[in-house]
Amino acid sequence: MTTTESAPPPPLNDVDIVHLAQRKQPSNSHQQTNVSLPPFLLSPHSHKHLLSYLHSRAASPSPSSAVCEYVTSLLSLISLSPETPAVYSLLSSLLSSYTQIFPSLPHDSNSFKTINFFNTLLVHIPLEDLKLVIDSVASDLSAVVTVDDAQLFDLLPQCFELIRNGEEKGGDYVNSVVDKILDSQWSKGFLLKMVPIAKEISFLDKVRGKEFLEKVFMGIKNVDLMDLPSLVYQLLVLASKGFNKREIIEGIVWFFGSESCSKMASTVRQVEGTVLLHVNFAVKQDPSLGKEVMGLVKSDLGAFNHFTVAVLLSVSRVRRFSESSMVILKTALLTAYRDYKFTKECKWIQDDIKEEYLKSVKVIEKSMLRAVNESNYGREHMVPSILQFGFILLESAEEVNCKALGNSNGLLSIEELGIQILKTLFEVHDMARNETIEQIKFRILSLKPELSRPIIRLLCHLIQCYPYPMLEHVPRLKELLDYFTFMDGKIASYLVSALLPLIRFSRDLRDYAILVLRKAVFRREDTVRVAATNSIIELILAEKQPKGDGLFSVQDSSSQASCSQQADIPCSMGGDLFQEMSALLQRCLYQQAKVKEVLYQGLVKLVLADPAIGGLVFDFLLPHFLQFFKEGLDVQLGVNTCVLSENGKVIIQEPLDSLLSCVSWILLLQTHDKTDQLSDSIGACFGFSLSQENEDVRNRSTEVFSSALLKIRKFLRNANLEDILGHTHNDSAAAHEEKRKCCALILSGVVEVVLNTITMDLEKATDEKKVELENEIIQFVDRHDSFAKEASTSRQSNAGKRTNLRATPNDTTDNLDSSNTKLIQEHTPFLATSSIYQLLLIALKLHSTESSNIEATSQNHSQSSSSKASTCFKIVSFALNASLHHVKSSVAMGNEDLVKKLIYGEINMLGPPLLRLTLLLKPGSNVATSQKKKESKAKKDAEERKEHLHLAFLCLKEMIAVSLCGSRLTRLLENLLLVPELKHADLHDECAQASEIDDQDIRNKELFIRKYLKPLLTDLMKLSAFRTVEILCDIVLMIGHKLPSKWTNPHGAWAIHMCKTNNTTNSGIAKSMIRLAINLSSSPTDLLVVQDMLKELLKFIGSNNSNSSQVSEYLVINQSTASAIASCLLQITDTVIIDMDWSTKKLKTASQVAHKTIHQSQNGECCSGFAFEENVYSRVKAVVELLSSFVLMSLNDSQAEHFLRLTARFYKNLAQISKLRIAPKGHKQLLPSLYFQKLVELTCKELTVPLYNFVAEMQQAQQESGSGKGMINKIKRENKCIPELIFQIEDYEKHLIRLSKATKMNLLKHAKRSTSRDFKILDPTTTNVAGQEDGPNNGGHGNDNDNETCSDSKDDNNGGNGSDKVLSHEEVESETDAAAPTVKRMKRSGIVHDSDEDC
Repeated sequence: MTTTESAPPPPLNDVDIVHLAQRKQPSNSHQQTNVSLPPFLLSPHSHKHLLSYLHSRAASPSPSSAVCEYVTSLLSLISLSPETPAVYSLLSSLLSSYTQIFPSLPHDSNSFKTINFFNTLLVHIPLEDLKLVIDSVASDLSAVVTVDDAQLFDLLPQCFELIRNGEEKGGDYVNSVVDKILDSQWSKGFLLKMVPIAKEISFLDKVRGKEFLEKVFMGIKNVDLMDLPSLVYQLLVLASKGFNKREIIEGIVWFFGSESCSKMASTVRQVEGTVLLHVNFAVKQDPSLGKEVMGLVKSDLGAFNHFTVAVLLSVSRVRRFSESSMVILKTALLTAYRDYKFTKECKWIQDDIKEEYLKSVKVIEKSMLRAVNESNYGREHMVPSILQFGFILLESAEEVNCKALGNSNGLLSIEELGIQILKTLFEVHDMARNETIEQIKFRILSLKPELSRPIIRLLCHLIQCYPYPMLEHVPRLKELLDYFTFMDGKIASYLVSALLPLIRFSRDLRDYAILVLRKAVFRREDTVRVAATNSIIELILAEKQPKGDGLFSVQDSSSQASCSQQADIPCSMGGDLFQEMSALLQRCLYQQAKVKEVLYQGLVKLVLADPAIGGLVFDFLLPHFLQFFKEGLDVQLGVNTCVLSENGKVIIQEPLDSLLSCVSWILLLQTHDKTDQLSDSIGACFGFSLSQENEDVRNRSTEVFSSALLKIRKFLRNANLEDILGHTHNDSAAAHEEKRKCCALILSGVVEVVLNTITMDLEKATDEKKVELENEIIQFVDRHDSFAKEASTSRQSNAGKRTNLRATPNDTTDNLDSSNTKLIQEHTPFLATSSIYQLLLIALKLHSTESSNIEATSQNHSQSSSSKASTCFKIVSFALNASLHHVKSSVAMGNEDLVKKLIYGEINMLGPPLLRLTLLLKPGSNVATSQKKKESKAKKDAEERKEHLHLAFLCLKEMIAVSLCGSRLTRLLENLLLVPELKHADLHDECAQASEIDDQDIRNKELFIRKYLKPLLTDLMKLSAFRTVEILCDIVLMIGHKLPSKWTNPHGAWAIHMCKTNNTTNSGIAKSMIRLAINLSSSPTDLLVVQDMLKELLKFIGSNNSNSSQVSEYLVINQSTASAIASCLLQITDTVIIDMDWSTKKLKTASQVAHKTIHQSQNGECCSGFAFEENVYSRVKAVVELLSSFVLMSLNDSQAEHFLRLTARFYKNLAQISKLRIAPKGHKQLLPSLYFQKLVELTCKELTVPLYNFVAEMQQAQQESGSGKGMINKIKRENKCIPELIFQIEDYEKHLIRLSKATKMNLLKHAKRSTSRDFKILDPTTTNVAGQEDGPNNGGHGNDNDNETCSDSKDDNNGGNGSDKVLSHEEVESETDAAAPTVKRMKRSGIVHDSDEDC
């Protein structure tokens, strides 16, 4: 275009331009883009007219379409020749005008189309004009309300790129615009627009990126609900392009998991399902996002909420992250439980920290349950993951024992949580039910028995809560029953018990279960037979329970047992199932003794559930009973026929004592009225009435059993021992002896059955009758003692597989271990709690009578007095042994077991008579001091009393332990506090203080300790009752651990006083008292006490100790007890180091979280000074002082090895703590706290330096001790400990060197170079020559240390002058190589060096 035009081109109006654009539009892709334009458009003078047309159209009634039509037409003409100067000048003016009129235009698809057209031509606009456009667009963000209002911002990304690439300082201008936008207020519409725009802006740095995300997540709260899924999707797209991935994931999780979002839960959860689908899709497209999700939960449990759980469950549907997501969820839950369990039991952790961990567990539990409860809101893709996770929790139930935690503070156990998750899934999602039942079936059959129990409990819950839906899955349950005979016996029985509620609804399932049990009874394996017998009893019991809805009318399914015996299955017509199964139960009477015991116990359960069935049970048992009981001139009790000899082994074929126990209980429970009612009901069921003859037979069976028991009772009381035991023929001497022991064992059980019957009668008898019954009890106790002596070695025989109640006090164990539990489960006590209670009362009565009659007894009646004393001791011994066995066996019985309620009842009623008997048996009571007998007899009686006292306290200990497990301790203590206490000088004041405590639970514990335990322990310490004192200490500890530290401290101070004032040479007593003193003292007093004791211990086993006549401040510490106490204190130190292991892991987690927030802080020390961290440092400092005392002792071999191992673990923790003080890359290095510096100094001076000497002395002692076989094994063990210890010390010092370099502080000025090596050969000649060559440089350890590690000083006095100089890593390595030139040492040095690179 020239400037010498003669006349202006003819003008074109806006309509002409639209028509022209339509004609000029290319028809195909091969047409040239540069097409000649009308002269009017090429003239600069026409720009004004062209822009006026724009404004006129903007003022029209429908400006949107009019402006869009005109502008797009004009832009299409311009795009035909965009390189012409006049054209791009017109383009700049047009864009500027359009941005000015844009606020007045409707913001719709037309405007969006126009702006996109402008976006394609921005490259032809001058940069200065672009800046004007940017300034115009970004000038007033307040006008942007909706997303359409921000359409012009679509121009910014390309404008920014053009300016950044076109100008040298274009980046500064662009950054200033971005900062202006970030500093302004964003509306929700602008926020929604900026997120998709941000993915096109590639030049944002991390700081501006974080500011941008902060604006987004601060404004996301105001975004409309329906806009959330698209916004999250755009954020995920942004993250997939590498834009602050972790921050975006954190922000999304924070928003949907925050409390503000939870308040809108009813609406937000409707879109959360869509959001989770977006997350799932994004992870599939970009796996790195999945890694960020995993890393977020791993690094910070504080980010754990219900949406985090949902995200992990959603991501787990991606095959790549399926396993890792489940592992992270499981680990997070288990870690929370373990941490809370640890903090709850740890006394040095502050209460506020314990509350934090409790809150953390609750948050995780609620998050998981909420994620599952909301799984029906568009989250069906998560159902398989939820199902998998629920079963993972059930399989993990044994990893953390949280049952005790679940009973308090409103927590669930892991098992309960897993069951709750799967129950919710079963209820909400129909599609998950088939898979749930299939998984239950598969896991019961494939898992170990201990792991399959939670799965069966889940099945039981599903059947109880959802019986109707479970009826649809009966075929699968029948398939599961087919494997009954191949399962573990207890699991098989447990499975049938779980199915019982459903069996009551399904006749088909019931008939199939009966067929399976019929097969199982005929199996060869004992465990299968026992399980089948148990299951048959449970099946009959289930029928006895009232039916809730009467829904026993479910039609039989077509699926029946594929067995030839199918036609023989009895079809019940509403009659009694016991009669239907009686033939099968009859088979059990001809099997092993275990099966019979289960059957007899089951029959008692049946009568308990329905006493009217007692007559039928007697009819069932009578023929079998008459095989062993013969009536004639003399009663014949066929005990010999109960024992058989097979293949040289003697076995008990018939547990006659269990049979008689069953009969006696049924006689007590049976009522004749109900029996009559039962007869009528049975006759009506079958359409006929029982004849008088049948009724008489039934009554006669009851009379036979009642009469037989009375005759057996009389026979056992009057017959001599040989007549009762009987004689065996045609047996060898050994077999005869074994049979005799087995018979005695059976008869002792029979006597217990008789005693149980007599004591039941004693409760209802008159005073005259009571005297007669008490004398009879005494006779039977004496008879029991005779049988017990005969069977005393029966547990070593093949027949002695049942628990022997007749154990002596020496045979009893202080702890109820697993083997004892197994024995107890096999044999239920024959004596009820009420019977043992009566026996204890009789023992108390006899003891009191003997006490009052001793002084009145003359010398002529000394023999009679001795006999009475012997009888009293037998009663006491029997009652205490029965009590101990009774309390221990109560743990093994289920809480809902009918027999447990019958036999055990309220077991706490045994407490008061036990405590009264304990007070009477205590040496120094009236009974003990008033006896004036021969010296030998008095000594024997005193020993017996000590044994009985020990047994009585053992019973109390077990009873308290059982009450603690069942949360029944408060009730037990209330009963015990009713017993009159001992008379002590300061007892009244102490009890008065405890009585003022408001909390009843604490008050009862305090009163019991002060009124009974402490006075008893004080008295027994003076009387040297060693075994009893140990039990008392255990009882005090058990109760003391349940008290707050406020109340345990006084008891700890009392125990410390006892250690100082009581001199004993018994190692067990010394260790018990020391444990009591330390465990009852709160932190930090407990470790201060240990330090004081170690200082006193050095007087006796110090390395330089030669005087064994020294006296300790703690009298329990002396030459006789020193070694045992050293081992005890080593164990206590070991437990403290175990606490350090946990606290170090928590410090690491806290440090990772803290570095995110404090690395930009100017005062980093203030920010990172956690109270927990200082608490840990103080604990570590105390451990250093403890170990520094051990290192000065002359420990024996096992103690020294233990010390080296725990010291190596301690240095490993120190290395981790030091490593945590080093800031990660990109973070500001903080100065170590003064507390940490003092800890490092103390460790180097008090522990590390003496430790090297300790190791050297150990190795020297090895060389001087010879080379025997024992010494060789000892050296081999220590050769594993010492290198590990040296490595951990060097690793710790390596991290100190790195920290010193980073902080410019000399932390190793007190360190000593490592010279002790188990593999270093020291040649005396070489050593002397080296010493002469070194001269003054090696004058002492302290100077050598300062010179070679941290400073240039010549001695210790000026060692601090070089504190500003930090030893480099290379210098340390050169010194290390010089000190140990061997190949092995070089390799170890290389390992240390390589680990430095990983940090």
